[in-house]
Amino acid sequence: MIPESAQGGAKPARKRSFLKPVLPWLGISIFMGLFFFYPLARILWLGLNPAALNTLDLASLLLAFHSLLFTFYQAALSTLLTLILGLPAAFLFARYTFHGKSLLRALTAIPFMLPTVVVAAGFNALPGPRGWVYLGLMDLFHLQAAPISIVGTLGMILLAHVFYNTTIVTRLVGDALSHLDPRLEQAARTLGADQPQVLYRVTLPMLRPSILASSVLVLICDFTSFGVILLLG
Repeated sequence: MIPESAQGGAKPARKRSFLKPVLPWLGISIFMGLFFFYPLARILWLGLNPAALNTLDLASLLLAFHSLLFTFYQAALSTLLTLILGLPAAFLFARYTFHGKSLLRALTAIPFMLPTVVVAAGFNALPGPRGWVYLGLMDLFHLQAAPISIVGTLGMILLAHVFYNTTIVTRLVGDALSHLDPRLEQAARTLGADQPQVLYRVTLPMLRPSILASSVLVLICDFTSFGVILLLG
C-alpha cells in the first residue's frame, strides 16, 4: 500500500500572512505621518524657507536670535533651580515618614496640572503689584511703594517654572530612590564611609538615570513654556 502522504492526500501547510503584524504599525505610521510629521515639516519649511528668510531685515534676525538665547538661558536656569528644590524633596518623601506625608505628596502634583492662566492669576494675587506680599511689606515698613518688584522680570519666570515642574523631579527621583537596595549604603558605612561620602559615591551615581530623565523633561517643559513668559515675564 502507498502511504496517504505519498498519494498527495496531505494538506499543504498554510502560508503565514505577513500583513497581519504589519497592519497595526502601518496604521500608526500613517496617523503619525499625517498628524505629527507633516505639520512639523510644514512649520519648519515655512520658518526656514530661504525665500521667507530673505525678507527679514537685520533687526528682525537679531530679535529672533536674542529670543532664542533667552529661551535657552531661562530654561537651563529654571531646570537648575528645579533640581535644587526637587532633589531634597525627593529624599524627604522617599526616606522619611511623617504625619500628612500622603496628603503633602498629593498636593505637590497639583501645580503641574494647573492651567497657565490660573497660575498667572495666582502669582499676580500674591507677589503682584497689588498682591498680598507687596501690600504686607508696605504696611510692615510703612512704605509708599513695595521695596522689591519681580513682576515682569526673569525672577517671576523662574519662580513660576520651579512652581510648575518641581513635582517632576520629586516623583521620578523619589520613586527611584525608594527602590534602591539599602544594603549598598549599609555596606559603604561598614567600610568606613561617612554620610556625605555615601551620598556622593553610592546614592547619587545610582540615581543618575532618574536625575537625567527628570532634568530633560523639566528642560523641555521650560523651553516650550510660552504662556508663563507671555503672562508673567
